[in-house]
Amino acid sequence: MAIVPPGKGVPARYAAFSGIWAGQLDGMYEGKLAVLTVSSGGQVTVSYAWGDVADNKPGVADGSGRIVGNTLKLGRLPNGADITFAMLPDGTLAATYTLAGQTYKGQFARQ
Repeated sequence: MAIVPPGKGVPARYAAFSGIWAGQLDGMYEGKLAVLTVSSGGQVTVSYAWGDVADNKPGVADGSGRIVGNTLKLGRLPNGADITFAMLPDGTLAATYTLAGQTYKGQFARQ
């Protein structure tokens, strides 16, 4: 997996999302986010991997998203999940993962 460093024209608040992140949702469901590219307009390409989440089997999905303010919203994953990541002042991401009417939350740290 190749992370492309953000170019000079990418605002620092967007560039901060670049890289590989890992965390847990509800303290038990593993997830990893790779923000592969970040554009100057806040568009991103990503790869997201998840472990077992409730009755949903582990998987990996490539996709895209957009950063608005301090929040990265991914496009809907193939399993139907919607995910957002909000950049916190301490440099971690607050994740919200919604699937089949259930919402899971957690914190992701840069790897």
